[in-house]
Amino acid sequence: MRKPYYFLVFLLLLLGQSLAGRAQESAAVSGSVLTDTGQPLPGATIFIRGTFIGTSTNRDGSFLMRADFSNGPVTLAVSFVGYVTREVTLSQPDNSIRVELKPNAIQTTEVIASASRKEENILQAPVTVEKVTSQQVMQLPPPDVQVGLNQFKGIDVNGTSMLMNSLSTRGFNSPKSERLIQLTDYFDTQSPSLNINSGNLQGLPEIDIESIEIIHGPASALYGANAFNGVLLQNSKDPFVTEGLTLRVRGGGRSLFDGQLRYAQRIGEKFAFKVTGAYLTADDWLANNYSATDRRVESRNNAAGSALGYEAVNRYGDVAFTVPANYPVADLRGKTLFMPGFTEQTLVGTDDRARSLKVQPSVSYLLTNSIKLTVGGSYSRGTASYQSSSRYRFKDFGTNQYHGEIKGSRWFVRGQSVQDFGNNSYDLNLLGSFIQNAPIAAGTGTTYAQRYFGTYLNAYAVSRAKGQTDEQAQQAASDLVNQGPYQLDPNSAEFRSLRSQITGDATPGRGARLNPSSLLNEGNAQYNFRLAETADLIVGGAYRKFRLGSNGNLFNDVENRIQNHEVGGYAQLTKKWLDERVKVALAGRVDEFKNFKPAFSPRASVVYSVGATRQHNFRASFGRAFRSPTQLDQYIQLDVKQVLLLGNVDNGFQGYRITNGRPGAEIDLATLKLERLSSYEVGYKGALTEQLAFDVNYYRNYYNDFIGAVRFIGNRDGSRPTTAQLMTEATRVAPESPFQEATSPTRVLQVWTNANQQVSTQGAAVGLTYAFAPFLKVAANYTLNVQDRFEVQDADFQTYFNTPKHKYNVGASGTALTHLSYALNYRWAQGHEYGTPFAVGQLADYSVTDAYLGYNFVKTGLTLQGGGSNIFNANNIQVYGGPQIGRLLYLGLQLDIK
Repeated sequence: MRKPYYFLVFLLLLLGQSLAGRAQESAAVSGSVLTDTGQPLPGATIFIRGTFIGTSTNRDGSFLMRADFSNGPVTLAVSFVGYVTREVTLSQPDNSIRVELKPNAIQTTEVIASASRKEENILQAPVTVEKVTSQQVMQLPPPDVQVGLNQFKGIDVNGTSMLMNSLSTRGFNSPKSERLIQLTDYFDTQSPSLNINSGNLQGLPEIDIESIEIIHGPASALYGANAFNGVLLQNSKDPFVTEGLTLRVRGGGRSLFDGQLRYAQRIGEKFAFKVTGAYLTADDWLANNYSATDRRVESRNNAAGSALGYEAVNRYGDVAFTVPANYPVADLRGKTLFMPGFTEQTLVGTDDRARSLKVQPSVSYLLTNSIKLTVGGSYSRGTASYQSSSRYRFKDFGTNQYHGEIKGSRWFVRGQSVQDFGNNSYDLNLLGSFIQNAPIAAGTGTTYAQRYFGTYLNAYAVSRAKGQTDEQAQQAASDLVNQGPYQLDPNSAEFRSLRSQITGDATPGRGARLNPSSLLNEGNAQYNFRLAETADLIVGGAYRKFRLGSNGNLFNDVENRIQNHEVGGYAQLTKKWLDERVKVALAGRVDEFKNFKPAFSPRASVVYSVGATRQHNFRASFGRAFRSPTQLDQYIQLDVKQVLLLGNVDNGFQGYRITNGRPGAEIDLATLKLERLSSYEVGYKGALTEQLAFDVNYYRNYYNDFIGAVRFIGNRDGSRPTTAQLMTEATRVAPESPFQEATSPTRVLQVWTNANQQVSTQGAAVGLTYAFAPFLKVAANYTLNVQDRFEVQDADFQTYFNTPKHKYNVGASGTALTHLSYALNYRWAQGHEYGTPFAVGQLADYSVTDAYLGYNFVKTGLTLQGGGSNIFNANNIQVYGGPQIGRLLYLGLQLDIK
């Protein structure tokens, strides 16, 4: 693992030294940054235009930096969140600079770099994009900064536990957010094995976030094939600019403890370093939905409360048994009995604490004033629950990341190496089933499941012999087995021992432990050619290589790691006309894949700016995007016993649909292809007045070769089962035991494949912000998302749109009495169907009220904080089969020392 890191650092240093020039002569420049009423602005940033030289003001609003005047005048760019950025040009050193900033409460001068891969005013962005400032980040409620992004228009966050959250835009939400890429300082933070963006477990601690930018809609033309429905970019604070010590500690309900520390120091004019760490722990949210699983996921289930038993959404180990045709009482023949499984709380046991540990050191060196070298790493470990084909307990799951970058004012070269670790993670479904099918005593062949079902059948037969009806006999048998000692007692020493044995065993077919350990190595570079004053050309390229490993636990990689790669190149031409009021951009990217044909992703956009200060901006864009199936979609080989999950990049599959628990019509599934999206968008973003900002957009998406999941009866080698195999298999939709004949070639299979018809969606979002005064800013937004379901002709094909049709936010924030800040937000989302391979069902309407209150003692750098998420404990289930994410209140303090 370390060799790629050392090699990367060596290359970066070699390149850096070749570019480094002689040190420039510099002189001291100092002054103060104030509001237009003369109040100091601590934390304002000052940059020398065209360089990486910068600093920030202390608690008195003062600053000191050095500037090179050997090449003529220098221009200082002075900015602070919520104020209009100013530029000051100096022809010689000055130590009495006084800069006054005018309030800009609706933030129309914010600069972003994500939408076009170069800096531009957010009003002139060619696509829909949101920017969250560091000030807003600090006001978002715990425990995960990404959860708070639900407050912004068009953004959906799906929580499967306290620290496992995923972000989506424009539909097709899922717990792993496979259609949106998540970047930290432009480095991918996904788990190489599972391809999940696990909330902020691998992201930045909040105290080190400079800003967050979220692109809505396809961005493949600049970011690659999996920037399908958007991009989330976290930008960290520069140690050259934001120096000193920041310490934050918060505690509250559910035994919450959240501690974060950041220390950054500049040494001389060229060198700076920072170390950031964060630790959070709390009682986790655990799922407790005991409704019957939907027949689209489990075709043989009984109704909830049935005396025959039933499979519940959040019970694990609901082992099934189909009564054979030779059973003496005809009324029970062919019916399926279910053994009640164990709750999530029972199986998780003492692993019910959510935990997150992150340590992120980095060093930066200015090779010249305009060329910066940065190398760093990230160590992260976390414990949380995740949901996909099952519910999983990620215990100490984490990644090690090493990265390096050399960046100039118009170019960059970046590279990183990431390895993930499953550590002590395990599958709850497998854990419950293995416990139920364990031998009652060593040396005996009788399992707990066999004893349970044998007792039920005997009791039923005795009751019928006594003249009871079918229903009465079922109830009598159910009462007996569920009240007597016919299952393993979850409070017993035997249960604890068996649980420990199974969760510690990663052997396929025997243990529930997840043991992935895969690597992702990637590099990318970009250069911006200035063609004229009003035109530029960006060119770039990227390469990534996966080396998947699980020792046969998750992939078919018993002998060697599975290797997969992607490579791409892109270009973007931007031209401005009519006094730079019209901006046209044409971009395109070509990606090549190991398992798929090359793909071309174009984007065309136009922005028209109107008004004396270009405060009104109309935009239109067209883009095409391609999504590469995840590594799991391509290579998974996971037996969850009731179904076998297989990758689909070889020759496809043939089999039979499942109809009423039996083989139905023939089905033919081709090997996976890239998913394709064509998207049209129009919008407006601008300032209607100095106090009122307005943003509205409409999109229309057309998906072809849509990737979704299908379950069917087939042979694991892809061939169609023969009649003899089906007879021998007895369909395996309801086997006597989910563990018998696990090596049978004919199984219930689940694979990912492409839909044969077009899937289309459309939607709109509108946002309003009105600043009455510094003490009161009101914001409201509304989002509409619609899938045209009538186009989906195959009822068995699950698109998993998983998105509320209507959603809105209403909030207020401000600063009162100079030092008191607050934020309040109410969010509501309409109920909708939500499906994963684990469970499909209907979510009710859900709503959340979040609050923040802070008081800053400027002279000491201390801020007292308080607030909470879902403070009224309203219904807040965001994923069907996931937990109720309830109230979490907290108090804390933050200390800033420059």
